[in-house]
Amino acid sequence: MSAKIVSIVSGSIADELEIRAGSELISVNNEKLRDYIDYKYAISAEEIVLELKSPNGEIEYYEIEKDFEEDLGFIFESAIFDKIKVCANNCIFCFVDQQPDGLRDSLYIKDDDYRLSYLQGTYITLTNLTKKDKERIACSHLGPLYVSVHTTNPDLRVKMLGNKNASNLLKELDFLKENDIPINTQIVLCPSYNDGVELKRTLNDLWKYKSILNSIAIVPVGITKYRKEKLSSVTKEIAIETISIVDEFNKKVKKNIACVSDEFFLIAQKAIPDKKYYNGYSQLEDGVGSLRCIADDFNKRIKKAPKTVKRKKEYTIACSYSAANVFSIFAQELNKIKNINIDVHPIKSEFWGKDVNVAGLITANDLINQLKGKCCKNVIIPSIMIRPYTTEFLDGLTVEDVEKNLGIKLILQKDIYSTKELFDLLFRL
Repeated sequence: MSAKIVSIVSGSIADELEIRAGSELISVNNEKLRDYIDYKYAISAEEIVLELKSPNGEIEYYEIEKDFEEDLGFIFESAIFDKIKVCANNCIFCFVDQQPDGLRDSLYIKDDDYRLSYLQGTYITLTNLTKKDKERIACSHLGPLYVSVHTTNPDLRVKMLGNKNASNLLKELDFLKENDIPINTQIVLCPSYNDGVELKRTLNDLWKYKSILNSIAIVPVGITKYRKEKLSSVTKEIAIETISIVDEFNKKVKKNIACVSDEFFLIAQKAIPDKKYYNGYSQLEDGVGSLRCIADDFNKRIKKAPKTVKRKKEYTIACSYSAANVFSIFAQELNKIKNINIDVHPIKSEFWGKDVNVAGLITANDLINQLKGKCCKNVIIPSIMIRPYTTEFLDGLTVEDVEKNLGIKLILQKDIYSTKELFDLLFRL
């Protein structure tokens, strides 16, 4: 790996210096950098010297004077410049192991890197931390970290993670507590493994770390059609039980520290809770409160919407089945406005299988096969369907491929927790 620059922020120092995307950052002040953490420390100075390799292979040097905290404007291909710490586990629920052959190489990487956890909110199991890793975490106070707990039962955790080091979870949490490193935690609920009584045990054990514990997210296990070993999905009964266990725990500790993801409420056929349930939306990226967040944002904006628009606006919203009900309600309200016609088309995950219902896993072929002859010329999709800094879907096809196959224009909504872009599209253009 390397510190490859994929984009330059417009108007930044790098832009003014005409540094090109595709360049590689070699060093700052003659120091090699391991990751984005090193980079941020290195550029926190008023005078720095950059060594870069240009796209054509030439080595270039830049002497820069700037404000102490001013950024350079580099967007890197990866936050890790040396080598990603790979996962040493063999989890029974691992999504990477449930993929078909032939996808892009990056999708088969099992990362378990504390640096990505700190920088990007990815989950780590704490099973591969070295002495040097711990020294850096403590010295630089790298937090919050996002920790995949799943269970605090040592024997069960070894079984679920397929790694004897998994039994040391509480010892690792003790280390984080001693060094005051805040954590957000995750439990992937696997029926007959860590639900019910085991879930109660895990919640109670985690509360012992309340001084550093920001949140506990419980999400249902995701199962694709490519899975070889049998693993049960969360049923309506288990979803109802899990919601109840979490509610009872929160009442006991007098804080909404634990939250189940939106999918539990959908499976249980229960209404999505109010904002106060979600503990400040601390784990939106894990699907905990995303539907409530976007619904509240829509309800605020629709109150100020006009009763008519001058020019006819027709759009199809292509979304996951888990979000379809919410977007259908949005469409009903928007369609009351003269000259607006919004159609919502939920997309099944034919590629991954019927048990996968998240927008980020919808492929180009899913869109092509299910929208053919069923949508208008303008189709809105969430940008999480697309690989960052590219136009590629998970199956390797591009936005352009979908547009050509369907004879449409795809409109990517970048902020999936807000309806601002949708309202701008309808009322400001």
